[in-house]
Formats: sequence, C-alpha cells, structure tokens
Amino acid sequence: MRRIIVSTFLSLDGVMQAPGGPEEDPGGGFQHGGWSVNYWDDRMGQIMGQAMSTPFDLLLGRKTYEIFAAHWPHASDDGAAGPLNAATKYVVSTTLASADWGPAVLIKEDVVGQITRLKQQDGPELQVHGSSQLIQTLMAHDLVDEYRLWVFPVVLGSGKRLFGDGAIPAGLRLVDTQTSTTGVIIATYEPAGGINYGSFALDQPAPADGD
Repeated sequence: MRRIIVSTFLSLDGVMQAPGGPEEDPGGGFQHGGWSVNYWDDRMGQIMGQAMSTPFDLLLGRKTYEIFAAHWPHASDDGAAGPLNAATKYVVSTTLASADWGPAVLIKEDVVGQITRLKQQDGPELQVHGSSQLIQTLMAHDLVDEYRLWVFPVVLGSGKRLFGDGAIPAGLRLVDTQTSTTGVIIATYEPAGGINYGSFALDQPAPADGD
C-alpha cells in the first residue's frame, strides 16, 4: 500500500500559491510570488534533504509538473535535483499530450479511480508538491495519508489556499514539528477522523427551591 504525502509551503493565512517566484503562478492576479524564498535556512535544507533521502515518486498536477520540468533538469548543483529527476512522475492532466520530463505517467481520466488503484500497489510513497487543484480532489476523496506543512511567518491576504472554501471538516493528529531559525514551522499531520466537538459553556445551575 502506497501512502500519499502532501508537502506544502503555506503562509500563516493558508496561502500556498507561488512560493518560489513571481512567475511561478500569477493566476488570479496574484502579486506575492516568491514569498517563501528569503526565509530559507540550513535547517530547512536539512529537513528537505531528509524527505528526499527515502524512495519516493511524485504525484503532480499539470501546472506544477511544468514548473518542475522547466527547473529541475537544469539544477544539477541542488541536492534535491537527483531524487526529483529520478522519481516517476504521475501527472494528472486532461490537456497534456505527453510528459517529457520522465519517467512519467499521464493520468487523463478516472483520476480518483486511477489514484486509488495506484495507492493499492506496492511502491514508494507518493509526494504531492504544489498542485493545489489536485490536492482538493485528493482531500475530497480521503486519499491523503500525511500532510507536511511548512508554515511561514507571513500573511498574504489572497491567493490559492490549501484548505479553502469547500474543505471537508476533519481532525488531524500532529506527529512531528520542527522550527527553522527564520521562524518557519515544519509540522507533520496525519488524518484523525472526524472533529471531536465540545463546549466550554458552564452548566446551568439547578433552580432554587421556590423558583
């Protein structure tokens, strides 16, 4: 059984759009591209290196696949390049005719069914980076096994959010947390079923005799 791991950079208000540069994803008139870059430190590099040191494949939406394909084959001086270039990329797209940054497999129809069957196979974990629209589909069908959320100390006010309108209420369990020297919190969560509701309201006192 393969596990799907969502690894996402987030602002404090939950925005995941274009953390790596102004041209990464300007959709919707987003003007804050590159908001994560100047928070990077050695500690974050170590944590990312650890995540890349175990076998994994990639599950990506079309836009993120194209961004990665334009960068990682040419980033030989970055330690993440080797694992990313070698990983099998499962690319969800109805428009791509081919996926030349390989090895790659296109998923063009019956997305939920194909990903469900992919999870049932033997193989390394499936890491999801970026791919905001794909993540919404995965969450809606309870296909995410772990969230690795890198929360940056910045508020953006607008942009694509990880948990946006239509997010399904659910509980999460914190399984690990680390902090960079620049204030980035790297927290790992697993799904924990439904929400356990309660109340801090005081019990109403019993009425006094004669009331």
